Amino acid sequence: MCASGALREPILYLSLFFKRHRQTYYDLLMRVRAAGDWEAWIEFFLTGVQETSEQAVSAALRILALLEADRRRIESLDRPSTSALRVFQHAQTNPILSISRTAEKTGITFPTVTSAIGHLQKLGVLRETTGRRRGRLFVYGAYLDILNEGTEPLR
Repeated sequence: MCASGALREPILYLSLFFKRHRQTYYDLLMRVRAAGDWEAWIEFFLTGVQETSEQAVSAALRILALLEADRRRIESLDRPSTSALRVFQHAQTNPILSISRTAEKTGITFPTVTSAIGHLQKLGVLRETTGRRRGRLFVYGAYLDILNEGTEPLR
């Protein structure tokens, strides 16, 4: 990680590709062990890198488009947009948030965060997940949906 906390190098998670192609994975490993057929294994591995990379790029582009569209909708709020934008920025790195933690992390007062979250709910950016009056949690669902794509259990 660099000083800002961001990763310097992209990370690809190939495990899902290997799970989806489990039998081919094992067959090719056996061919390497039995016959030294590294070429087929390397081709399979590189196919996984390519597919995973394409999925990551697609997800990143959709996240950027989502963030831009939501930012524009928030800016249309006029006066409440300043605090709502700050809460929205916090939600981008903390897509599951509470009012108290958001107030603490953003330096915005509890009532102002409550109001901003209310505006973000009306816009459909955040949704409340607990159904409680206190200790509520809010989620940036569309953002998480993109991040979670492809992580469903295999059948």
